[in-house]
Amino acid sequence: MKQSKLTLLIFLSLILGVIVGCLAPETGVKMRPFALIFLRMVKMIIAPLLFATLVVGIAGHTDAKRLGKVGLKTIVYFEIVTTLALIIGLVTANILKPGTGFAADTVSYQSHLAEAGLMATAHTSVSELVINIFPTSIFQAMSEGNLLQIVMFAIFFALAIVAVGEPAKPVLKILESVSKIMFKFTEYVMCFAPLGIFGAIAATVGENGLGVLKNYAKIIGALYLALLIFVALVLIIVCKIVKISFRNLFKAIQEPALLAFTTASSEAAFPKAMDIMERFGVPRDIVGFVMPTGYTFNLDGSTLYLALAVVFSSQIVGIHLGFEQQLVIMLALMLTSKGIAAVPRVSLIVLAGTLASFNIPILGVAILLGIDQILDMGRTTVNLIGNCVATVVIARWENEFDYDKMNEFVISN
Repeated sequence: MKQSKLTLLIFLSLILGVIVGCLAPETGVKMRPFALIFLRMVKMIIAPLLFATLVVGIAGHTDAKRLGKVGLKTIVYFEIVTTLALIIGLVTANILKPGTGFAADTVSYQSHLAEAGLMATAHTSVSELVINIFPTSIFQAMSEGNLLQIVMFAIFFALAIVAVGEPAKPVLKILESVSKIMFKFTEYVMCFAPLGIFGAIAATVGENGLGVLKNYAKIIGALYLALLIFVALVLIIVCKIVKISFRNLFKAIQEPALLAFTTASSEAAFPKAMDIMERFGVPRDIVGFVMPTGYTFNLDGSTLYLALAVVFSSQIVGIHLGFEQQLVIMLALMLTSKGIAAVPRVSLIVLAGTLASFNIPILGVAILLGIDQILDMGRTTVNLIGNCVATVVIARWENEFDYDKMNEFVISN
């Protein structure tokens, strides 16, 4: 009952934000601090919650051999699903051709691009990606919110606790308490979600106006259609294969999904999603490993968007990409998309780097910059849903999914 009440308040905040942004744009823009404060509050939860939950999950319930097996299965699943996301993005772009006939003022967009600091190219190599997994300091990783580095440190820390045995039990007890405290802390922070979402939507609509949607309707429509196709053809079918009701799963995660959509930030929804997936029947250690790892290796919505955006960017400047070229671009995106952090705007930087790598003008990046908030809302939501589905898949693959817990959760909510 409490959860459904918060979901209703979030939805009402979304509508109120749109109204204020439309009727009083200047006032709407001034509401942005509410969104920034809420996102800061969320960020302060993530590092201690993730560290404590993952260490307790691994040290209390698993061993090194099992962790390696779960890790391998997780990476295999991520690669298959993100490849399907890339294919759907490319096919949608080729059929709908959202970039053809787009009238672009080159000078205006180039200056817009320069102002945003996106003229520089970015490319992630395999070695950079692997090196970046290992932190030089856990405190630096926590302060920067680098989820994968926190995961790596937590895994080694948990394995060391298991190896030390009895003398390390007091540390494990403390971390169990920290984990419980952080979940309660998350509940308190989520009470501020409606205010944060109101600020985010009011500022976005106040700054850009609803009229911005008309000029970009084709690319916005193409992305949201592709995301829906991905959910229908991949995520729902995957749930059917592992014999989990997608409807029940989506109902369970509707609150974090709405948070992700309205704030366009995966971080805002991350703590709540972890808590819900554990209560939904996925073991704590699997949730603690798969969810944060997925925020680097399994960003389905962002990966799909990048494939669509590359073709869109080539279409607006009149460059035709053949099948072989698109195949090479897809292989490149399989690498570069893994380097995307779960923060707004970084997809544009990766897109700029990918376009530059293939000698395609990065004018498309500037055009997309104007509506990135709207595009980010959709892709971030699919990122979240995709990672929640991943935890269920790995739990079923390991024969550890608790159906009784799921049924109890569904009935109580």
